[in-house]
Amino acid sequence: MRCVIARFPFDLTKSGVLESMKGVKPEQVIGESVIIGRRTYPVKQVGQVITRQDRRDFSAGEVLRAMTQLGFTCRGGLPQTAVPARVLSSLQRASAMLGTPMTA
Repeated sequence: MRCVIARFPFDLTKSGVLESMKGVKPEQVIGESVIIGRRTYPVKQVGQVITRQDRRDFSAGEVLRAMTQLGFTCRGGLPQTAVPARVLSSLQRASAMLGTPMTA
């Protein structure tokens, strides 16, 4: 598959990525990640290995897009916790509609 990363075209294949990442020890994952084989790699590490470019030259989004198209499982950043919705009383709701939220 042909993709553009950091304004350079690359012909990537799933087997080629697997071969490139063979023997590469995964760094600690802090943000987005790609699962290659049985290992989870940070997206920027994968991009650096497969393109041989500096991590500052490409975005995580470019690599995520390419890895997703090749069929790898990609994960976003840190999981966001759901914030429970606050239930407002009718007085608080009316006050908020008038532009002066009332706390009680």
